[in-house]
Parts: sequence; structure tokens; C-alpha cells
Amino acid sequence: MHLTGRISASVLILIFVMSLLSPHLTPYDPDAVDLNSLREPPSVHHFLGTDNKGRDILTRILFGAKISIGIALVASCLSVFMGLFIGIISGYFRGLIDTLLMAVVDLILSFPSLLLAIGISVLFPPGIYTVVISLSAVGWASFARLTRGHVLSLRESSFIEAAEAIGCSHLRTVFVHILPQCIPLSIVYAGMKLGGVILTEASLSFLGLGAPPPTATWGSMISSNRAFISSAPWMVFSPGIMITVTTLCFNFLGDGLREKYDSRRDTYHSMKTS
Repeated sequence: MHLTGRISASVLILIFVMSLLSPHLTPYDPDAVDLNSLREPPSVHHFLGTDNKGRDILTRILFGAKISIGIALVASCLSVFMGLFIGIISGYFRGLIDTLLMAVVDLILSFPSLLLAIGISVLFPPGIYTVVISLSAVGWASFARLTRGHVLSLRESSFIEAAEAIGCSHLRTVFVHILPQCIPLSIVYAGMKLGGVILTEASLSFLGLGAPPPTATWGSMISSNRAFISSAPWMVFSPGIMITVTTLCFNFLGDGLREKYDSRRDTYHSMKTS
């Protein structure tokens, strides 16, 4: 992994560790209203200032990181699991099953992901579980398409033909020979997609479709404070910068994982052909 990927991974680990240790890093309650500290600029007592209800912004950012990043990770894991399952079934069995499953995938991918996530979110009460469900329902299709293409190429490989020739069952062929080949690719692709998942989660929270108030999320912080962007810009810029930094770090990390995976795959193919 190149230097940018290592730095990005270090920054993400730092953000995640600080969010886990947030109750010990700041003396403030993220949801406690303080009418004596309304819209205070950054100072020694409040490093990033306070919002329109006197709540410490740094505290809310740290507590919100657990929710925003946690939702993105859980939704990505569910998307990978669903995509692997559908993609392997579609690519391995082919035929009518492949046609029907890929028709569903094409239908989902034909909609803009944010609009589809909004449409799914409005069907359920706002909350963390609703955001996870909507992000997972939107994200699995791209993983399924990627996995299906990889399985189709593996299906013609000599080791799959050898496994079938010696009488391996479909279940053994899938779990022993195909699934291990698909997991690294899905992890790499998940790392590349996490930045977009963070943005989508922030967009849903901004629109009021995420965790209900007063729960702190980065998107909801921007939404609730956007009216004061001219008089108190720190209230909006601080969570916005966190979204930007986290998204960029996930993107750089995904690029690093992709390069590492490609180099390993090239080495594996060169060893097979030698």
C-alpha cells in the first residue's frame, strides 16, 4: 500500500479511536443544552465552538463519528454479504437464475443511489436502523454485479473444471474454491465505496431521515446549524470538514487496497503461468 493509503488508514484509525474514547476526551454532554453558551466561537473551553443550543461542537463531532462511521461500516458489510451471495449464485448457476437476478440488479442500478435511499427511508420511521437498511438495499447491487463477473471468469478456470471432474458438489465448489477468490475483491471494492456511503448517510441525516434528534450525526449537525452559516460558520464547517476528510481517507484507502490487490493478483497469475 502506498504512503497515501497508509496515512489515510492512520487518520481513520485516529478518528475511530477518538470517537470510542469520546466520553473520556471531553467533559461535555453531547446533548445537554447550555443557554449561557449559545453560538460561542472556538475558544480554550470549546475548541470548535458551540452550536445554537450551546452544545459543544467537538463533543458532538466525536460522538457523531461513532454513528456516522458505524452506520457506513455496518451497511457496507451487509452490502458485501448480500452482493457476494447473489453474485455467486448468479455467476455460478447462470441460465435463468442469472437472468432474473441480474434483471433485479439492473433495476436497482438504474436509479440514482441517493434518490433510491431516500425512497426506501421514507417507508420506515427515521432512525439508525432505517438508514442501515436503505444503504444496504442500495449498495448490494454493485457488489453483486462485480462478484458475478468475477465468478463467470472463475467458472471457466481449470481448477473449477478439475473440482467438477472429481465429483465435488456445488456447495463444496462454491465455498472452497470460489468464495475465497471473491472475498478479497469485495473487501477492496468495499473500501472504495465507503466514502460514498459516508456521503449518502450524511445526506440522509441532513434531510432528517437519519437518527432522530438530539442524536448527533455529522449530516444532522450541518442541517440544524445551516441557518447560522453566515453569523457562526464554525457550526457548519466543522462537521463538513470531518465528512470531507473521512470521505477522502476512505477513497485513498480504497485506492491503496486496489493497488495492493492488483499487484498480488498479477503475482499469482505470473506464478501460475511460470
